[in-house]
Amino acid sequence: MYLDAAYVAKYYLNEPDSPRVRKVIQGAGALISSAWSIAEVSCVFHRYLRQGDLSAKQIQQLSREFLAHVDSELWTLVPVSAGLIRRVTSLVATLPPEVFLRAGDAVQLVSALEAGEPEVWTSDRHMLAAAPHFGLVGRSA
Repeated sequence: MYLDAAYVAKYYLNEPDSPRVRKVIQGAGALISSAWSIAEVSCVFHRYLRQGDLSAKQIQQLSREFLAHVDSELWTLVPVSAGLIRRVTSLVATLPPEVFLRAGDAVQLVSALEAGEPEVWTSDRHMLAAAPHFGLVGRSA
């Protein structure tokens, strides 16, 4: 099961749809994401600190837990190599002009392709809309 960084973060945070995401994750065999998610999840945690929703101590604990899960390979991470970035470039060049896509989302979509996953789980509406242009099914809990 391929998850973008927002879904990975929902595993650790209490957001309105976190219980649904955790339920979907619990039924999965392998949990796959991009190595790019390490940076993105860290930034999501920091947003909670910036907004005053969690303390610095809580963010540090969440970060340690997340990185321990990365180290124990709870999350299988697709490496972000120069080749992957070149594939992003090639595929983005073929997109229709109306497709809105951020660089990080493109990295996530191509990482799902690299992992051989047919679906990508995300709550990002732009990523969900772009997924079919990459031959992927966008899923949301």
